[in-house]
Amino acid sequence: MGIESSAHTFGVGIVENGRILSNEKSVYPIGNSGMIPIKVAEFHNKNADEVILRSLERADVRLKDISGIGYTMGPGIGPCLKVGMSKAKAMANELNVDIVPINHGMAHVEVAKRLSNMRDPLALYVSGGNSQILKLDSERRHYLVLGETFDIGVGNMLDSFARKIGLDPAWGSSVAKIATGGKYIKLPYTVKGMDFAFAGLMTKAVELSKRNSKKDVSFSLQETAFAMLCEAAERALLLTKSREFCVCGGVAQSERLKAMLESVAREHKIKFGAAPNEFNADNGAMIALLAERVLKRGYGVKVEDCDYMQRYRINDVEYLAD
Repeated sequence: MGIESSAHTFGVGIVENGRILSNEKSVYPIGNSGMIPIKVAEFHNKNADEVILRSLERADVRLKDISGIGYTMGPGIGPCLKVGMSKAKAMANELNVDIVPINHGMAHVEVAKRLSNMRDPLALYVSGGNSQILKLDSERRHYLVLGETFDIGVGNMLDSFARKIGLDPAWGSSVAKIATGGKYIKLPYTVKGMDFAFAGLMTKAVELSKRNSKKDVSFSLQETAFAMLCEAAERALLLTKSREFCVCGGVAQSERLKAMLESVAREHKIKFGAAPNEFNADNGAMIALLAERVLKRGYGVKVEDCDYMQRYRINDVEYLAD
């Protein structure tokens, strides 16, 4: 069983030998006001047991059939992470099974690799709090961060823009909906090698939205941000000579972003892939998939040693899945 609770989603997934049996979740309704950590944590506490039960029922297994538990250690919102960790520890104690803390970003990459049938891709990880270009160094057993945002994640930027212009719900998907058919307006474009920045782009877009149509500004914001990601990723692909390329994380649900990235990969005859959107959004199945692989290699931890970390960089985590 895998438990995900890094932000707005409390997710529970169950897997068996790499096969996903269930993937249930409850998502905090942010409306247009964003997330207040303590309120999101209260929402997770209220809904956790029901999501766990639904996941067990969907998988057609009983709690006593669970042989190991993984949970999101970080990165994420502290009170939310604590809820998931507490549930995982309680069940591990009750069942007397192994438990393993999982890095949220690594789970996103690994589920994309598995469901895209890739062995060693360059990964573009794009979510609310993270935007990184990653490549596994198999000898050092760590993911390398080849490029990343200087300020905020692209998902955070899109959600913040949605909130500032009054969209409800304030998601990047709401920006994508009103962007359809828009016309391009020039906006700041910041790429430095394989790094990028989004705060200035958002600030300018909010300013322009006061005297231009929201459709045009939303279209321009999305196209500019995604073009920045494409440029940085293309540079990383050529420098690493990677022949596989995947995108993962919440923003990987964007059909426009995937189309742009696929175009880059096609131009260089590189295999491109992404997980189905259910597994790009935060979910418990990705935690369960990675936890199962880690536990099979004997890398569980003691329940009393479990903790959570709001800042938990992927390049600080030893790769133990293979």
